[in-house]
Amino acid sequence: MRSPLRSFAARLLLCLCLVALSFGSAYNGRPKLIVVVVVDQLRGDYLERYRDQFGDGGFRLLLDHGAYFTECNYNYANTCTAPGHATLLTGAYSSGHGIHANEWWDPLKKRMVTAVQDDGTKLVGAAGNAPGASPHNLLADTLGDELKLATQGKARVFAIALKDRAAILPAGFSGDGAYWIDQKTGLWVTSTYYRTELPKWAQDFNNSKRTEKYLNKEWKDGNGHTLRTTGPQTSKNALPAGFYDDVGSTPFANDYELEFARELVLYEKLGSGPATDLLVISLSANDILGHQAGPDSAEVQAMTLATDRQLADFFNFLGHQIGLANIWIALSSDHGIASLPSVAAKLRVPAVNFSADKLRAKINQILSDKLSPTRPVEYVKGLNYPMAWLSEDAFATVRMKEEDAERAVGEALKQIGLRGYYTRFRLAKGDVPNTETGLKYENSYSPLGGWYVIGVPAPYTVGLTSETDHVSPYTYDTHVPLAFYGLPFLPGTYRTHAEPVDLAVTFASLLGINAPTHAIGRVLTEALAPAHRAEHSIHEEIDWGGHGFSRAAVPPVFPGALARDVRSADRVAGADQEPASTLTSAAKALSDSAVSARTKSCPPRPAAISGASR
Repeated sequence: MRSPLRSFAARLLLCLCLVALSFGSAYNGRPKLIVVVVVDQLRGDYLERYRDQFGDGGFRLLLDHGAYFTECNYNYANTCTAPGHATLLTGAYSSGHGIHANEWWDPLKKRMVTAVQDDGTKLVGAAGNAPGASPHNLLADTLGDELKLATQGKARVFAIALKDRAAILPAGFSGDGAYWIDQKTGLWVTSTYYRTELPKWAQDFNNSKRTEKYLNKEWKDGNGHTLRTTGPQTSKNALPAGFYDDVGSTPFANDYELEFARELVLYEKLGSGPATDLLVISLSANDILGHQAGPDSAEVQAMTLATDRQLADFFNFLGHQIGLANIWIALSSDHGIASLPSVAAKLRVPAVNFSADKLRAKINQILSDKLSPTRPVEYVKGLNYPMAWLSEDAFATVRMKEEDAERAVGEALKQIGLRGYYTRFRLAKGDVPNTETGLKYENSYSPLGGWYVIGVPAPYTVGLTSETDHVSPYTYDTHVPLAFYGLPFLPGTYRTHAEPVDLAVTFASLLGINAPTHAIGRVLTEALAPAHRAEHSIHEEIDWGGHGFSRAAVPPVFPGALARDVRSADRVAGADQEPASTLTSAAKALSDSAVSARTKSCPPRPAAISGASR
């Protein structure tokens, strides 16, 4: 039988161990793993809209037991996938990291190129000799790069997504791997930038034909109604579509991606090295569906609820594999989405769909009538509404320099209905109005892509004929979730100002490493566990290697999730072994005491967050 003193000593050491874990240090593997989950097109209001329908352990792990920032907005106008993913991990906007669009006109190659296309590399894992991709267009480094530098390569950094840009940009320059799918076959691929062949575990994954189990399936909602099927579809050019189109707009695509993520964690042994590892998972299926169905549809609701269940399963996997006390998690998104114009119009909200191709033709006609009335000229090579990409060669024939050419295109954009415009020439000089909107467009600047003009669209105007889109400065596009889970974070709902650039900076500060090179975010100190002495409390500050820690930093412990951590702490104490359930209960009791002490002894929060819900 254990003596009360021995039992108390074991539990005291457990508390000390958990408190020690609350202070991060990339250099000694605390935490063991950081997981950043980016749900593509998860608009900021979705988590509140569907909160009462979420189960335990998915989104609610962060909403109820983490630090949840409800008022997180991108402070730029070019809200799309590539810039968003670059922003989250660099802590900078396009003016810092250089990625201002998913694709742009390359004046040297005389064609549109993607943000990650790299003709100097080849795809690995796909048939043929297709060009590869890399982060070569990034002008700033990432959280993963700084983690690598700080640990001299001991940390391991991986990123996965269905889309190449959503995997490559978060992984940074020094990532150990970025994986995405071949859109036709669904097979996982990478680039020779990272390695010359897929690792054996990834080859085995592809060879197991796991894509087949997701084909010809019905996706049903909670009431059993069939929402979509994954049978063969036809692409826009009347050819058979591939895995991306057949499966991508259903939750099965996220299932497939998270299957791959589990294999990566297991076979790359993430969370078991001498330094903190980083894994970024971007769930692309939500965006594919959202463009088609719109944010107010039953399908997007069902997709969000399915994502909740999928994340719960994945977090449970991480808990059993590594232990949630050894993991920090962040959740955010790359952009929001506008309501379908047809839906908004029914509520008398001005909204309209445009054909980008027809708009570009109209702009070129306006410019030709003015600059070359005797012949039509293609002055605008691309229009990714509301961004226009100019042909420098065409304007050279009429002897127009960049400033005048971009102004002429901007005025043509206004003629077809846009509210205003910002030219590359003036953005490069910082010549913008000193307003919040002006700052958003200044943050959208990049020197990449030749001459361009960013138009200012009216709200709920979309450059697609029947679907919906983003890429605007309005809140429906800029508002995204931002939430953290882990020992350093005080559980609560925070209604203070936050931006996606804060994610990388906050993690860097907690890890004791440099923030990414061009980061402009702030450390979200209001959500971090205090390290001060609590008066008249047994939860006193402990000096651990010269740093102050508070027992109040211990967050709630969930049954089973921390069992491996509790057991290991007991072994350190040399105490008699007890069943995991008993030890988990002891840890839960310690956590409850910590929460109670925090409530009693912490100074009041600023007024803006004094009403934070726990």
